[in-house]
Amino acid sequence: MSPIAMDWTIYISFAGALVSALLPQRRPGLARWFALAVAAAGLAVAVAGYAAGFSQARQVFVDLPWVPAMGIHYLLEADGISRVLVLLTGIAAVAGVLFSWNIELRTNQFFAFFLALIGGVYGVFLSGDLFLLFVFYEIAIVPKYFLIAIWGSTRREYGAMKLALYSFVGSAMVLIGLLAAYTTAGSHSTTLAGLAHAGLPVSFQMGCFPLVFVGFAILAGMWPFHTWAPTGHVAAPTAASMVLAGVIMKLGAYGCLRVAIGLFPHGLDPWGFTILGLASWRDVFAWLAVVGIVYGALVALAQTDFKFVIGYSSVSHMGFVLLGLMALNQLGLDGAVLQMFSHGIIAGLLFAIVGRIVYERTHTRQLDELETMHLSRRLPFAAWAFVIAGVASMGLPGFSGFVAELQVLTGVWLASRWWTAAAGVGLVVGVAYIWRALQKAFFSDRLPTPHELEAEQTHPFAAITWPEAAGVALLLACTLIVGLYPRVLLAQIEPAVQTLLAGGMQ
Repeated sequence: MSPIAMDWTIYISFAGALVSALLPQRRPGLARWFALAVAAAGLAVAVAGYAAGFSQARQVFVDLPWVPAMGIHYLLEADGISRVLVLLTGIAAVAGVLFSWNIELRTNQFFAFFLALIGGVYGVFLSGDLFLLFVFYEIAIVPKYFLIAIWGSTRREYGAMKLALYSFVGSAMVLIGLLAAYTTAGSHSTTLAGLAHAGLPVSFQMGCFPLVFVGFAILAGMWPFHTWAPTGHVAAPTAASMVLAGVIMKLGAYGCLRVAIGLFPHGLDPWGFTILGLASWRDVFAWLAVVGIVYGALVALAQTDFKFVIGYSSVSHMGFVLLGLMALNQLGLDGAVLQMFSHGIIAGLLFAIVGRIVYERTHTRQLDELETMHLSRRLPFAAWAFVIAGVASMGLPGFSGFVAELQVLTGVWLASRWWTAAAGVGLVVGVAYIWRALQKAFFSDRLPTPHELEAEQTHPFAAITWPEAAGVALLLACTLIVGLYPRVLLAQIEPAVQTLLAGGMQ
């Protein structure tokens, strides 16, 4: 048992969810402060566990027989990859509570679902048993449905149902693949390590890999299975949008890495023949990732709804994660994991600015309408926060996005220069859609009419609240720290990736 057991993040979150559900509805302030305390406690455990991980590559927190007849264990453990994503989840949880400070409808229930979702996410990242991972993966689906369906906007029922259906279809594909792997291995164990070394036949791996990879990649927003993401982001309340983009999409990418690639490394081997220039599943998914990068950026460039711009940008940036995975080398995988963290922070910040700070005051997300409001003058905090978040999203040096995308593209260059060149188009378009949104929403040169000037003077926007300022400061600090000193994460990511490469793909 580690002195800093990160599995307490799970227990704290689920216990907090239960208590929050029992709090009186007529005291929303109590629910807010309680949720913040629970999220902060989870983050504190995540930080302490992350720091302790520098002295130990892999930590096992608990390993108990759960269903002995099937070899299922209640096994919670962490390596460098898991610790980075648990840390991301803790940060997203605290920021999500801060940006939900304005929730008035059934506040205690909102935070109960939110904390249950966070607990499920922690569980996925810490599970060392395949069945346990799947259980936590399914647990995370239920709260996010209710968060969107009850507290969302803009076709919230449609967005919630679409997200749930896509998630369950992906889960069904994963479950079929995992059951097939369990029966084929004949090892009577469902631990990830046990199945990884069970000697699954190469032909089986090549057939099962695409099923499991696509099942997880649906939640990662891989093109053409991405359509749930922008719809879900726009329909969700701000905290749910932040968590969807920040950590839920990372569940899919984590499953692709830890389960699909880790258990079926030979599924990426050449087929022995070529179809339309594609010679392996690696080629197929790399090009799908490239299409997602470029397509997401181009569609974001054409959007008129501010939140849809950020929603499609998430599809584009998650494409870099999937492309980094297909590099199958140290630099590419390091960059993919770092991009998971970076995108989680930056996308969460962008959604917070657009969905909470701007929308709650202007009551519109239409760029053409925002263009007439001159928000750089009326909401200077939001304007400059979006400037910083925007350049971080574009990959400006000094921010986490630069280091992550640089490593992904370097690793991909070693695998295929064509993939790199095509992905570079997405980077260029990414600059364009951020600058377009920035100019239209905050820095329009259109002069206000006398009527608009009068409206500004008689109906000023509400001042920035302390939870909003604290949330922005937290997320900006994270992307700056990682951008200026990436070793704080890479020191743990690199050994874990080396172990995965040595044990699973070599």
